[in-house]
Amino acid sequence: MKLEKMHWLGVGAGVLLAIGSVVMFVGSNLMYFLLVISFFVGSLPFMLGLLSKQSRYKEKEEKFLEFTRDLVENVKSGTPITKAIMNLSGRNYGALTKHVSKLANQLSIGITLSDAFSTFAKDTKSKIISRAVDLISEAERAGGKIDTILSSVSRSVNQIEQLRKEKKAAVSNLVTQGYLIFFIFIIIMLVLEFKILPLVSDLGGSGEGMSMTTSSVDSDTLSTPLFVMILIQSFFAGLVIGKISEGSIKHGFKHSFILLVVTLLITTGARALFKQ
Repeated sequence: MKLEKMHWLGVGAGVLLAIGSVVMFVGSNLMYFLLVISFFVGSLPFMLGLLSKQSRYKEKEEKFLEFTRDLVENVKSGTPITKAIMNLSGRNYGALTKHVSKLANQLSIGITLSDAFSTFAKDTKSKIISRAVDLISEAERAGGKIDTILSSVSRSVNQIEQLRKEKKAAVSNLVTQGYLIFFIFIIIMLVLEFKILPLVSDLGGSGEGMSMTTSSVDSDTLSTPLFVMILIQSFFAGLVIGKISEGSIKHGFKHSFILLVVTLLITTGARALFKQ
């Protein structure tokens, strides 16, 4: 990811907030809570950039369907495919516009359709577009009816988009359940840390003066494994949610980020509030 002004501003604000937290509240639970906020501030621009990048990929695939439909109409009217692409280069296809313009420019200077489409597919970085472009290139080289192939490609891309939307709608309840289960898990961990562990610690301390020797238990020491467990659960739960909802683990990193930040805010906030 190319670092932009937004990223540097976020990192700078996060570092300043972290320094201020350490200087003003050193050693306190409030310091850790503010450090989590500074981490969130510093990393937020990167996460927003990642989400924006994923959104552009989706927009390119959606606009490619519109582009192929327009291309089919032009080719069916008798326009050669290279001329049709150049005619469409002036239209607005959102995030795909610059790629269509580049494709038309390459064709206008004499680059073959196959090579131009190959560059087009690499630039868009979309598997769906790459497969569709390969079919069009093969049909053009084989001398088949290009309008028939374009229609088939358009229907195929449309079916893929429909299936993706149907899948997203079908698993939306599972994603919601995943978040709810995770928050219930956090609540259970907080109850253990702030209600159960102090009782265990008191029982350990009360046994020192009795005939039965019982070593005292430090609740802070026992709460550390719980904290680590919650963080691990946050990360992997996000990956699972991403795999279920988007079909790819890499799309789960945004869910992992959300769950990790929420977990850190809740746990450090609770400690700052209840463990002064």
